[in-house]
Amino acid sequence: MSNVILAIDTSAGTSIALVKDGTVLSSRSTPDTMRHAEIIGSFINEVLTDAGVTSSNVTHVAAGMGPGPFTGLRVGIAAADAFAFGSGAILLPMNSHDAIALEFLDADPGNNVVVTTDARRKEEYVSFYNGLDEHGCPIRAHGPAIQKPGEFDATESAYVQATEVPATWLGVLAERMLDAGRSFLPFEALYLRSPDVTMSNGPKRVVQEMRGDKK
Repeated sequence: MSNVILAIDTSAGTSIALVKDGTVLSSRSTPDTMRHAEIIGSFINEVLTDAGVTSSNVTHVAAGMGPGPFTGLRVGIAAADAFAFGSGAILLPMNSHDAIALEFLDADPGNNVVVTTDARRKEEYVSFYNGLDEHGCPIRAHGPAIQKPGEFDATESAYVQATEVPATWLGVLAERMLDAGRSFLPFEALYLRSPDVTMSNGPKRVVQEMRGDKK
């Protein structure tokens, strides 16, 4: 039985794809980094409808785990987790940069490439790759990490500054990894730093006193 893989990534823009036997059946994407939650549901429905596939036909969900900013990234991860749970599909957590590298290296598997995506705060997420292995999977030599633009040495390497992660290639890579018996990431987002929003430590003292909570 062939694998039918729904790939979801919101680490940069929002990208959804359906892949089977190395073929992209349908896809949707946008580099917009502000509307992940508003469009991800409709993108998933459109991709399934276009391909004539129901949720029960999906065998695996490839989830881009980043690196990416906290708010946008967690939308895609939550959607992938919920879809996998509801459909009974197997969840495959993956490094988002690997998909970007594969898109570039698939036509030139012996090349080296540096992949970067926006990390905000005038920083970039960066990963280094040394071509593809015998199964057509990117060989990540370093990263992902956070650096200032220009801090890395890209000598003798191609440089790819991506504005979105192609779910098409995330799905293709997931299929290659399954065929090769490769392991996938733990189900843990690659934020690489603490979120800008912090959890509250509870009601302020004045509120506690007004409630009569003061001891």
